[in-house]
Amino acid sequence: MALASDSDHEHPTQFPRPPTRITDQADRSISIDTHADDPEPLVAMYERFDEESRAQGLPPRQEPRIRDWVSLLLEDGYNVVARHGDDVVGHAALVPHDDTSELAIFVHPDYQSAGIGTHLIRGLLGHGQSRGLTHVWLSVARTNRIAMNLYRSAGFETTLRERGEYEMARSI
Repeated sequence: MALASDSDHEHPTQFPRPPTRITDQADRSISIDTHADDPEPLVAMYERFDEESRAQGLPPRQEPRIRDWVSLLLEDGYNVVARHGDDVVGHAALVPHDDTSELAIFVHPDYQSAGIGTHLIRGLLGHGQSRGLTHVWLSVARTNRIAMNLYRSAGFETTLRERGEYEMARSI
């Protein structure tokens, strides 16, 4: 039997598969599950995002553009959502490109800094593993320290520094 190293505990190679349920740091019951077809709950969440909650031009600002963007993510990607009751409060997607997948994650501002992003990203990586994905990358504004810390905690490493953005990646 192989012994797990400290780095295995910090950056797991096996992630939980949705559905899961957590209690966030604000003592709210949050479910994490896959999401496939219905764009409406995602569109409703993204319409409530304010300007400070947008990164790299996403989510789009106007409802028709939000709807088109969400439709593309649902059509081309693997999607996981966080729900509080009936409301979607977080969304993460993996969009496959050749031998890798691009990751995007958004948590509604009222639910940020409560641990939801950590569980959402781990559930997404587990969902990607169950679909046979092996490599994930993302780009993040270098000024977005909270997101960078989240990605590092999930085992992402910086692979490229360009202008105002970092590219980060990991194997899953």
